[in-house]
Amino acid sequence: MHLPDDIDGALKHGKSLLEDSLEHLQKELGKLRTGKASPDMVSDLLVSYYGAPTPLSQVSNVSTSDARTLIIQPWEKSLLPAIEKSIFEANMGLTPQNDGEIVRITIPPLTEERRKELVKKAKALGEEAKVSQRNIRRAIIDVIKKEVKNGYPEDAGKREEEKADKLAHQYHDRTDQLIHAKEKDIMTI
Repeated sequence: MHLPDDIDGALKHGKSLLEDSLEHLQKELGKLRTGKASPDMVSDLLVSYYGAPTPLSQVSNVSTSDARTLIIQPWEKSLLPAIEKSIFEANMGLTPQNDGEIVRITIPPLTEERRKELVKKAKALGEEAKVSQRNIRRAIIDVIKKEVKNGYPEDAGKREEEKADKLAHQYHDRTDQLIHAKEKDIMTI
């Protein structure tokens, strides 16, 4: 990661990188199955479309009909078998049902053991985000220390380091909130 050489630029760019880490975490958490149907669960699936791997969202409309059912309506009926195949190959533990018009996926309820596994995975994703956030904080502080060596006032440098710490802590706390909310969501039956 490369940050601008000036302190203000490093703080601004660092903040946008911290925001990106949080957005990435939200996207990854959205893919975790909680027993409720969500189009995000299959958003990254690739379907063979005229021989080219294409994201499912670009060849069909994915929606939910109720809390436990995903509906995948391809724009071309000839894609139904390819969609079914990609769902099976993704090894998500889901069984697609093709009625000739749409693919319907009923999300089975999670077992207690599977819920605990998903909570562990969510916490691991949160820890990855925190490591990324700490690395961004360290890079910002490195820029500040370099500027202090080059003549920037030391007391002002300390204040800028405190700003970087405070910024990183805000994102760290938001990460904890996201993980806690996902854990609660997973464990709710």
